[in-house]
Amino acid sequence: MAEISALERRKLEMLLGMGEGYVLNFSDRTYAEFFLDFRVDIDSAQFRVGGDSKAKRMRTFWDIGQNHTVGKVLEGLIAYGHQFKLLRNSNSSLEDDCRKIAQRLLSNQPVADLEALTAIADERDFEVVAQHVREAIEKNEPEGALDRLHTFVNKFIRVTCEPHGITVSRDKPLHSVFGEYVKALRGSGHLESAMTERILRSSISVLEAFNDVRNNKSLAHDNPILNYDESLLIFNHVASSIRFIKAVEARIKTKTSVQKAEDPFWDESIPF
Repeated sequence: MAEISALERRKLEMLLGMGEGYVLNFSDRTYAEFFLDFRVDIDSAQFRVGGDSKAKRMRTFWDIGQNHTVGKVLEGLIAYGHQFKLLRNSNSSLEDDCRKIAQRLLSNQPVADLEALTAIADERDFEVVAQHVREAIEKNEPEGALDRLHTFVNKFIRVTCEPHGITVSRDKPLHSVFGEYVKALRGSGHLESAMTERILRSSISVLEAFNDVRNNKSLAHDNPILNYDESLLIFNHVASSIRFIKAVEARIKTKTSVQKAEDPFWDESIPF
């Protein structure tokens, strides 16, 4: 359930013109199309338990939707209404208050570094699996996407390690590949503290254990899936690690570009 107080609901209903069952200027068709942009099927039965009008379905969406998803939809509605001058009873104070409600909901998502879970190579299957992973979190269903998260991590580490001259193959375990990557970072001076190296090395055993979760506690096979809280812990650990690795790689890329610019004899065959 989205955390919206009774007073906040009244403000949102006033701004969106929900008093007579409508929402802004949407028809049933355009209303459904708007929500599909946020991967929400507002026409489904779960949103009609309180009634079929657009306003009643919106209220039910607030009742059962997750904070982050509701925040994204509200942000989109306010932007749409503002652009086409559709906001009712609109004044700067009411509109600002409603924007703040949307922003507060947006900031509350179960995986803090969710935006890090994006593809880093122009591969269709990489993009698809990354999208499925993010959708699962936006719906607050991490336990149902552990197998896809495992696939995403495999692709991410492969794409990250290959430019560093690390051999990647189907027969080589993921944790072994990552161990070589950490060793390469340390050997090239890209890690400034022993603690950072230790944290990354702990991820090697975590990745090894992830294989068991994927094979025996996810939807990859006919398994009883892992509970919500442990699934969420795995998602947060993976997303945090990937965010850090992306930052390190960006720093390496910048350093390499500077070196190439300063040294006309720079050898691009050197991985660092």
